Amino acid sequence: MTTASAEAPEPSPAAVPTAPPAAPERSSSRAWFLYASAVVAVAALLACVLLWQKVSSMQELLARQSGDAIGQSSDAKSSARQAQDLALETAAKLAVTDAKLSEVALQRTQVEELIQSLSRSRDENLVVDIESAIRLAQQQAQLTGSVDPLLSALKTADTRLTRTAQPRLAPLQRAIARDVARIQATPLSDTPTLLLQLDELTLLADDLPVANAVALPPPSETLARKPQEAMSVWWLRIWAGLQSDLKDLVRVSKISEPEAALLSPEQSFFLRENFKLRILNARLGLMSRQIEPARADLATASAVLGRYFAPASRKTQTAAALLLQVQGKMRLLEVPRVDETLAALSTAAAGR
Repeated sequence: MTTASAEAPEPSPAAVPTAPPAAPERSSSRAWFLYASAVVAVAALLACVLLWQKVSSMQELLARQSGDAIGQSSDAKSSARQAQDLALETAAKLAVTDAKLSEVALQRTQVEELIQSLSRSRDENLVVDIESAIRLAQQQAQLTGSVDPLLSALKTADTRLTRTAQPRLAPLQRAIARDVARIQATPLSDTPTLLLQLDELTLLADDLPVANAVALPPPSETLARKPQEAMSVWWLRIWAGLQSDLKDLVRVSKISEPEAALLSPEQSFFLRENFKLRILNARLGLMSRQIEPARADLATASAVLGRYFAPASRKTQTAAALLLQVQGKMRLLEVPRVDETLAALSTAAAGR
């Protein structure tokens, strides 16, 4: 209204007093107003329609997005539930797997312990077998006087240990090697030769002259004619015989041991028998491997031989030489012991 009145030309002073022309101007401004109102109303209506369409599309979009969000939420819930179920199932499977793993670990430990116990028992059985074989071989060596059974047992034990190849049995193998080398380097006497020499001494005992025995005349003198038999006068023959008998009644000899001079002929027999018994006891001790008693019997026989028998006799000297030779060989009759191997066996059996 103000715009229309502003745009109207100012009336001239001559036209002011005339009233009739104002009606058409008023109707045109009203028309313009109505037209503008209609245009504004149409524009507002269009704007409202557009706004309504936009709001409707936004509502549809929001409803669609809300539906999608609800669907996604339900899917997420179902997925979360499935994930939770899967996690629970996985946890259960993991617990079962841990239990089985623990059981397998326990079984493995038991199997390893069983293998170790079997290996240890096998080694222990091997050690026990070797020890029994070596002890038996040592007894055989002591009974027979030969080191061949002992060497054979030691070499067999070394072969078995080499096949086993156990590191903890290496000290035992080294001990066996040292004992084998020591036994092979030890000189030993021949027992059959010693027995033959003792038999020879037994045979010589009957012919050994006692220190106070009367010397027998040589065979040539017994066959020769005596001087008194050549005499023609009978009383001279009787006197010569008496002189000869008187010379035989007194005998002068040097005896270093007084006990030998006091022996009677009957005691000489028992002296020889005692000497033979000493030699036979030494022979039995040698055969039964009783070395110390055999040495004691030989020492006693040697003392008896030097005290009661004639030292100038060739048979006594032969018997004394045989006794010395036998006593020297008796010192080499001791079979070497395998104490180092037995100590290593005890250590291996103890598990150290």
